Amino acid sequence: MDTTEFRKRGKEMVDYIADYFEQLEERQVFPDVEPGYLRPLIPDSAPQEPESFEDVLKDVERIIMPGVTHWHSPYFFAYFPTASSFPALLADVLSGGIGCIGFSWAASPACTELETVMLDWLGKMINLPEEFLAGKDGEGGGVIQGSASEATLVTLLAARTKTIRCVQSENPELTEADIMSKLVAYASDQFCATLGTTPCCSFDRLLELGPICNKENIWMHIDAAYAGSAFICPEFRHLLNGVEFADSFNFNPHKWLLVNFDCSAMWVKKRSDLTNAFKLDPVYLQHCHQESGLVTDYRHWQIPLGRRFRSLKMWFVFRMYGVKGLQEYIRKHVKLSREFEKLVLQDKRFEICAEVTLGLVCFRLKGSNELNEALLKSINEARKIHLVPCHLREKFVLRFAICSRTVESVHIQFAWKHISELATELLKA
Repeated sequence: MDTTEFRKRGKEMVDYIADYFEQLEERQVFPDVEPGYLRPLIPDSAPQEPESFEDVLKDVERIIMPGVTHWHSPYFFAYFPTASSFPALLADVLSGGIGCIGFSWAASPACTELETVMLDWLGKMINLPEEFLAGKDGEGGGVIQGSASEATLVTLLAARTKTIRCVQSENPELTEADIMSKLVAYASDQFCATLGTTPCCSFDRLLELGPICNKENIWMHIDAAYAGSAFICPEFRHLLNGVEFADSFNFNPHKWLLVNFDCSAMWVKKRSDLTNAFKLDPVYLQHCHQESGLVTDYRHWQIPLGRRFRSLKMWFVFRMYGVKGLQEYIRKHVKLSREFEKLVLQDKRFEICAEVTLGLVCFRLKGSNELNEALLKSINEARKIHLVPCHLREKFVLRFAICSRTVESVHIQFAWKHISELATELLKA
């Protein structure tokens, strides 16, 4: 494929994706396939001769789409949102086209510097304390990780290294192995200090946890994977109070801030805490600049060596939506969740199981776990909407998350009518 054909096929692919989004509401949200469905539909081995783009695109619709769970469907209410917007998609195309592997400043200066600035932009949007920002000569700063799980692991490893070196400085006779065997990581059943837990979007009390961690010299990491995006709205910023006690903090713009996966934003107060844990400098990666406020080598902030130009997605989205546009998007989802909550409360057969703070509603039929398991089974087997469950205080609970960028009140009303009708059938049985 040369540039001439790429122009033609690229336009065709953009048209296909645009058509996909325009017609997404008509597609069944959850696939009706069995495990192993795909293998019989494709050859056992790769073709020896080139095939045409037309044939490949036809097979996308014939083979791939029947097995896709449509996360961006307005009838998808499972898990949490996965962000998607046209500016972010276009930025991903550009990132793929540039194709840099930005492990160091020298490997691609724009890739590194834009990421540093975008994490400062985002930090200011949620009013993070100044200590977490890189600025021109700050000790902190932000980095894009692949996921919140990855960010948590990175901070756990950094905290471990910092603690080991601290203990060794006071007790030089102790080996690393001696110290490792005595280290303790404190966690709840949600893992770490969490703002917006996955099961029910609950919030830990940072103003109580933080001072204890600081007093005992314990590294405090805060995970706000889903809820963090809401902190750009002043009315939700109080949920982040106490972050000033933390050593590190992360949330996922790829969940609720219209920046396509993967883009997990993570900040630390002291960048040296990360680089001390991950820094490796073989000769072929060394260059004349030392890490400072102006020069950053992000390979020292993460587990992988290579990294994509992910900050382009943030830059495109932040500029083309503006803070006000992003705030409106968050507020719309919260409003829709309240609409669904109201519908549930109007039906005496159902109960709300957790406070509705943002875009998640946890609800169930009054009755046994088995009854609610049967309701969820009937909902997902009908494949008109898609939900997933959780357990809260030993109760089997259904989660209704506002997810799609295109979801409207009409979809909420449809979903509730569908759930209510299935509940009626179930209770008659």
